[in-house]
Amino acid sequence: MKNRFLANLLLTFIWVALTGNFEFANVLFGFLLSYFLLWVITRGSGNVHYFKLVPRVVSFFFFFLYELVKANLQVAYEVITPNLNMTPGIVAVPLDISSDFQITMLANLITLTPGTLSMDVSEDKKVLYVHSMYIKDREEFIKGIKNGFEKRIIEISG
Repeated sequence: MKNRFLANLLLTFIWVALTGNFEFANVLFGFLLSYFLLWVITRGSGNVHYFKLVPRVVSFFFFFLYELVKANLQVAYEVITPNLNMTPGIVAVPLDISSDFQITMLANLITLTPGTLSMDVSEDKKVLYVHSMYIKDREEFIKGIKNGFEKRIIEISG
């Protein structure tokens, strides 16, 4: 996988050098073009992990961006309105992920999202404790984390 990524970057650099245009749109186009060319060239080799990973990473990025904007709007609305609609609480989220990297990534993504804060991980790494400003239904909150960030982390790293 590392070799394909490096080949993709090398082909992107060659594209940018040949066109002489170092703008972001051209670099992105070169990356996508070289990604497609590598996919066509290596289509029958059987090792397609890289070609599944890149779309998942892009999807993950846009999912996180959506969640970030949504949470910012929710917290901003809370700040500018006179009524408090918060229902704060701490929830124990059971984890399906197990590696330190995965748990750290999940905890950081939760903390980066306004209105939520990762507090602690249990000693056996099976539970993540999360504080949130908005917990109306604990089960729905847990489902949101498990079907959102955790599921996508498993797709990317697993």
